[in-house]
Amino acid sequence: MPDDSSYSEHDTREAWEKFVSAGREMEQRPPKVREEILNSWRRSRDSGVDASSIASRKVYDETQIHLRRERNAVLRRAASAAFKRLEPHLKEARTILILADEHGVIIDAIGDAHVLDEGQEIHLELGGDWSEKTIGTNGIGTALKTGKPAYVHASEHFAEGVQDWTCAGAPIFDPFTQTIIGVVDLSGPPHIFRQHNVALVLAAAREIEIALAEQKQIERTQLLEAFLMSDYSRAHDSVVLVDQTGRVLFRRGFGEDMLRRAKELSVGHKLLPKLEGLTDQDIPKLLPLNVEAEGIERLKLEGVYRGLALFLKNKENLQRKAGETCTIKPRVNVAEGEIRIVGSSPKMVDAMGLAERAALANVSVLIHGETGVGKELFARLIHSRLPDDRAPYVPVNCAAISSELIGAELFGYAEGAFTGAAQGGRSGKFELANKGVLCLDEIGDMPIELQPYLLRALEQRAIYRIGDSQRRPVDVRLVAMTNRDLRQEIEKGNFRRDLFYRLGVMTIEVPPLRERGNDVLELLEYFSQHYAEETGHQPMIFTDKVREFLLRYQWPGNVRELRNVIQRFYLVKSDSLVTERDLPPEILDDFEGGDEDSLEHILGGHSGDLESIEASAIRRTIVAENGNLTKVAQVLGISRPTLYRKIKRYRIRND
Repeated sequence: MPDDSSYSEHDTREAWEKFVSAGREMEQRPPKVREEILNSWRRSRDSGVDASSIASRKVYDETQIHLRRERNAVLRRAASAAFKRLEPHLKEARTILILADEHGVIIDAIGDAHVLDEGQEIHLELGGDWSEKTIGTNGIGTALKTGKPAYVHASEHFAEGVQDWTCAGAPIFDPFTQTIIGVVDLSGPPHIFRQHNVALVLAAAREIEIALAEQKQIERTQLLEAFLMSDYSRAHDSVVLVDQTGRVLFRRGFGEDMLRRAKELSVGHKLLPKLEGLTDQDIPKLLPLNVEAEGIERLKLEGVYRGLALFLKNKENLQRKAGETCTIKPRVNVAEGEIRIVGSSPKMVDAMGLAERAALANVSVLIHGETGVGKELFARLIHSRLPDDRAPYVPVNCAAISSELIGAELFGYAEGAFTGAAQGGRSGKFELANKGVLCLDEIGDMPIELQPYLLRALEQRAIYRIGDSQRRPVDVRLVAMTNRDLRQEIEKGNFRRDLFYRLGVMTIEVPPLRERGNDVLELLEYFSQHYAEETGHQPMIFTDKVREFLLRYQWPGNVRELRNVIQRFYLVKSDSLVTERDLPPEILDDFEGGDEDSLEHILGGHSGDLESIEASAIRRTIVAENGNLTKVAQVLGISRPTLYRKIKRYRIRND
């Protein structure tokens, strides 16, 4: 790079004149001309560039310029922040900042208005072609050609018409493919020449690359989310997702042998050319011979096609079938047994499949379901499917921690942050869950004033300990769980709308037991076998009448209530036959008998699940008050709207 002492305009001009007039290799390398400039002169000459050119070429067709800018919309959007930040410093400084595409054509330019006007004389403007093969040595074209920052000052330019300018260009690399996708350039009259101009454009290029990486990661995540939440994501297990550039961003459902034979399916590989202009008929023909598509589905973001889902033939793959038990292996270094999620109902199978797919996407997940449905099992399922079997799993019950302490619990705190803070401070659950899963149960109980901090942690992927200004990056997969209707909580002002949408990128609805049909009987057998082994008791035999009652019951306490009922059989029965006389009264729905209204009777004949006790109390009061719900509400000490909500929740009939 030249500096004020090494660069000589007279010597450089003289060397250039000798070079362009010789028509052949110069006998000796000019002592004052840098090697990179001389090499560029040689390339320019060999490309047939006219050294007497007074201006570069320009794309005059406005439609073509518009299309070129549209094709580079991602690059322009990534550059916008850096350009906006630098623009105030360029005005009145006789300097312009330029963004060129991978062909050296200018797609954006800002800066000093007078210099922008002067640039039009040499086509240093929108649509100007500044590739080295077009106009010879210059900051844009030479940076593109060499892949390195290029500083070209005055007579170092190959074309005589642009030697009244100085420019510094830095290539912009695609953060995923490392291919050059553009150049950022600083240009102006020769007196703006400074050594640090190269450092400035290099810093701008790196800033643009970081913005590109974040932008592409967001788009790819959104594309993956759009696919996983769609109906057709469940239609086929052997799937490859490609982005609009044709690169693989996601795959699932392939055995090791298939992947060894088709390395083209590896994430990041360019499986197809750019999707723009390709028809559904073109795409199968462009796939490698060992990759065969059964179907194609284009993926949209904000109404625009951004990618493609390819459903591939894969004979090795077996899809999850209804009735297949989902197994969760014990965590590493945790003393626990294997966990099984039992169920074959369509809603349950869909929920399990969605949880397994959610593990493949680094996105936040919201698990919604009534109390007792087993929401944490789905959080554990997501965790168990992570590639790293040592990834931490950190559960937090937001309802069990006081509003004053939950912030410190989640984010940690610095020494002296508050009275009683531990010496040296303490890390929070976010840091403990780094590279793993943070499971926030009862997220609806999180204090409203703490929710902005959670939102910021999710968006910035970093936390600040309470009382500390140090930014701590964290890579956490957040799984939030709730039995509340968060949309209603938003309307009440108890939950932030923006946090809800950030949490609910993927939502898994765990169905209540009353909607799972014969899953009740599958769970009956599963829990019965479990408690038989645990207690050393012979497996219970359930009469057909008992099974009928269990299937008919609404299970307000869901799977937890069913498990408690079965456990009670093994604890209190001396024989192995379970008849309807052994069932709790709320299951029998028998409201006859004067003693049944007593709390002792309810608790004595019940599993102890609070939801079930509440449902039983409501049923009995309805019978006692002959269905007069106003009196029922008065007796129970609750409002009528609350009573109606609970009747609906527990599916209580008021015949």
